[in-house]
Amino acid sequence: MDSTRRTILAAGAAAAAAAAVPQVFAQQAGKAAGGKFYEKGPVRIHYDDTGSGYPLLLLPGGGLNSIIGSFDRNGPFGAIEEFRGEYRCITADLRNAPSGQSTGPVEVDRPWDSFTDDHLGLMDHLGIDKFMVMGFCIGGPFIWSLLKRAPNRIVAAVVAQPVGWRPEMREPNHPGRFWKTWPALITAKRPEITMAVADKFATNMFESNPDFVFSASRDLVRTCQTPVLVMPDDAPSHPYAVAMECAMLAPKAEVSMYPWKEPKERIPVAVRQIRSFLKAHRPA
Repeated sequence: MDSTRRTILAAGAAAAAAAAVPQVFAQQAGKAAGGKFYEKGPVRIHYDDTGSGYPLLLLPGGGLNSIIGSFDRNGPFGAIEEFRGEYRCITADLRNAPSGQSTGPVEVDRPWDSFTDDHLGLMDHLGIDKFMVMGFCIGGPFIWSLLKRAPNRIVAAVVAQPVGWRPEMREPNHPGRFWKTWPALITAKRPEITMAVADKFATNMFESNPDFVFSASRDLVRTCQTPVLVMPDDAPSHPYAVAMECAMLAPKAEVSMYPWKEPKERIPVAVRQIRSFLKAHRPA
């Protein structure tokens, strides 16, 4: 009887395992192909919407390869995990980021505006009018572009370790020229995009008016009435001077301690300042 029972149980377990295998593979495939997408015409944006509370648009760093995973991969801290308990955190892969899933036309004549279209379009898609925004690295000039295009929709902004222009970037091999690798990467992934188009896009975005924060003039920053917390850095592509000039020009700007990323023990203090700043300006 024991031998027969073991045989029956073994057969049942094998059948259950065989039945479960397709489900496991289906779940894995669904996870791999998961995520949310917003589409508008030829643009398809991969995004994440998590947490609850007042809307907070999070713009990851990574230059033109800015993707949702950048927060954990090379960000100073995991912004999504840090703030999802207090805010509705919305973030997305940048259009045509080589490592991301967002795609769309390469708009050579309006590079900054094309990305701002995506940021505002995503918030419109989610039915969000007013929101806060926090951006890292390239997220800095994206924020100034948002403040130029839709100042009445941005309640408060955190500009962390922003990229900006420094005169040394005129040298072709300067390490701060973070955009120089993008043309080869995107044309390898998307053969329909020619190298000439990719080069022209990057040049128009970062080199045609090489000054200040790339996406906005000093006059715009000087007249900005949105509260802004500036968190300067000093790396080849994150010039301290540009970040501090923004903090000095913007009439409602605040500035963090510096340095705030090193030593690592300072990062929790910086996060507390971000949390206090957002809470102070969050609508009731």
